[in-house]
Amino acid sequence: MANMREGGFLISKIQKLSSRIFAKLLREYKAVEITPAQGRVMFPLWNSNKDKLSFHELLKITSLSKATLSHLLDNLEKSGHIKRIPPRGDEDKRTVYIKLTEEDKELQEKYVEVSNQMKDLFYKGFTEEDIDEFEEYLKRLLDNLTDYNEERESQ
Repeated sequence: MANMREGGFLISKIQKLSSRIFAKLLREYKAVEITPAQGRVMFPLWNSNKDKLSFHELLKITSLSKATLSHLLDNLEKSGHIKRIPPRGDEDKRTVYIKLTEEDKELQEKYVEVSNQMKDLFYKGFTEEDIDEFEEYLKRLLDNLTDYNEERESQ
C-alpha cells in the first residue's frame, strides 16, 4: 500500500460532510422546499443567462444520469418549481426545455445566501490565489473523469 493517494477518499468525505452542512443550513433558512440534490438542478437554472435550458444542457452541467435528472425534474415540476417547455417552431422536436417558475425568486435568494455561507466555510483561510489554484486542480480532475466516462460510454 505504499504511495497510496487519498484524493478520491478526501473528496468523497468532503462531499458527504458538505452535503449534511448544506442541508442543515437550508433548513435554518427555511429553504427546505428543495433538497440539496434538487438544488444541483436549480442552481444552473438560476445562474443561466437564458430563460430556459434544454434537458441535454442540464445533463451536461450537472453530470447526472438521465434517470436521476428525470426523477429530480419530475419532483421539481410536481412541487411547482420548474416547467417543462415543449419545442417550438424550428427547434428539434425531441428537445424538451426546463424553465423556472416565477415563485422561485425568494427561494433562489435563500439558496444563494446558503451557497455563500458554504463558500465561506470552504475557503476559510485561503487566499484568492489559493482558491484559483485549487479550483483549477478540481477542474482538471473533473476533466480527467469526464474524458474517461465519455470514452467508456462510446465503446
